[in-house]
Amino acid sequence: MIETERLHLVPLTYDQLVLYIRVDNSLERAFGLEELTRTISPDLEDALESTILPNVADTSKNYLYSTLWMLILKTENKMVGDLCFYGEPNPEGEIEIGYGTYDEFQNKGYMTEAVGGMIEWGKTQPNIQAIIAGTEKNNNASFKVLEKNGFKKYGKNETLFKWRIEII
Repeated sequence: MIETERLHLVPLTYDQLVLYIRVDNSLERAFGLEELTRTISPDLEDALESTILPNVADTSKNYLYSTLWMLILKTENKMVGDLCFYGEPNPEGEIEIGYGTYDEFQNKGYMTEAVGGMIEWGKTQPNIQAIIAGTEKNNNASFKVLEKNGFKKYGKNETLFKWRIEII
């Protein structure tokens, strides 16, 4: 677990991910959290089924690089969002991060704080030299999260801006 000023960042095990997917508050109950209404986007649902769950189940891999990390707001004992890495670092030591804040908790700085916590954690991992991210070109909130954490834009394609921060 990673702790920031306002948040606990908790990596989910395989069994906890199964509870997460149910979206019936069983995960929240398992952690003793306040129940809330949350949904899973089609993209995340697809990623959970096709990539995240199989990678977390693979004991030859470090699950911390593939699982969802839930963000728990300490003062309210509620999940406010989640983030993940898209697999283990590549040969250049890059690891890609993705994240999302639940609607009712947006624009409060929680994701900026959580990404900062993950950067600090990344600095303690021997195989990580840089964290990269991709954001849709119209996602200003995501730009702010990355910019406030020191990421720099380094490229783009038709739909995404690409971001990077060196952490060594």
